[in-house]
Amino acid sequence: MIPFDFEYYRPESLTEAVQTYETLISQSKTVLYYSGGTEFLTFSRVNQLYADAIIDLKGIPECNVLELQEDQLVIGSAVSLNNITESNLYPLLGQTVKKIADHTSRNKISIGGNLHSRLIYREAVLPLLVADATVKLTGNDGETVHPLKDLFNQELKINPGQFIVQINISKDYTTLPFVSLKKTKISKVGYPVVSIAALVKERQIRAALSGVCPYPFRSSEIESVLNNSSLTKEEKIEKAGTLLPSPIIEDIQASRDYREFVFKNTLLETLEALEAAQA
Repeated sequence: MIPFDFEYYRPESLTEAVQTYETLISQSKTVLYYSGGTEFLTFSRVNQLYADAIIDLKGIPECNVLELQEDQLVIGSAVSLNNITESNLYPLLGQTVKKIADHTSRNKISIGGNLHSRLIYREAVLPLLVADATVKLTGNDGETVHPLKDLFNQELKINPGQFIVQINISKDYTTLPFVSLKKTKISKVGYPVVSIAALVKERQIRAALSGVCPYPFRSSEIESVLNNSSLTKEEKIEKAGTLLPSPIIEDIQASRDYREFVFKNTLLETLEALEAAQA
C-alpha cells in the first residue's frame, strides 16, 4: 500500500502532458512522469519515492509507437518490454529486455521506465548504446532530438520537466550479428552479475555492459582492445579488465572476485559467439 495520497493525470497529447506538469509545478507540487509505474509502486511503498502528482504517459499516441518508419525503428517510451521482444524488430534489444524481471512484470515495465530506473542496471540501454540510438525529448522548450550517448552518463540525465517521447534506431543495426548474455546469481531473470549486449558492424565489435560497475556503460577503450587483431582472445580479455570505467562492484549478488571471474568468462563467450556468427 502506498503510504501517501497523490493526484493522477493521464494526458492524451504531448502538449497536455507538458502543460499539466507546468501547472502542477507552479503549485509547488512534486511531480513525476511515468510510463509503466512499476518502480513508482515499488519504491513509494517503502518510502523511497514520493510525489504529490504523477503524469501517466501511456495515453499519448507518440509514446506508444513501435514500428519501422522508412530507415528508422521508432520505439515509444511507453512501449512495454514484452511488446519489444515479441515484435522482433530489433532482436538484440528484444533478447536483452526479455531477461529483465519476470514475464508479468515485463507487461508493465516500459522501455522509458527502464532507462530512468533507480536501480543501477538499466539493461535496456545496452543495445541502444551500441546502436547509436537517438532520443526524442519534449518539455516546456519543445521537442528536441539527441544522441543517447550524450544524455546517458552512468544514468539518464535530462532537464526537469522533460521526458522521453521516442527512441530511434537506424534500421541497419537491427539485422547485424549480435550476442546478448546475462549471468545471474540464481534465476535467469534476477539482477545481473554481468550483462552484455554486443554486435558487429563493419567487422568491428561494439559492446555495452551492466552489472560489472555501478552503472551501465559502453567503453571505446575496451572496444579498441576487443577489435585488436594482434591480441589473442585471452589477451583481449585480460586487457579489457584493466580498462573498466570504475572498480568492479561487490554486493549480495556476487563478490568482487567472483564478478571479475564471470565478467572474463562472459567476455570470452561473447567473442566466440560473435566469431561464429560471422563465419
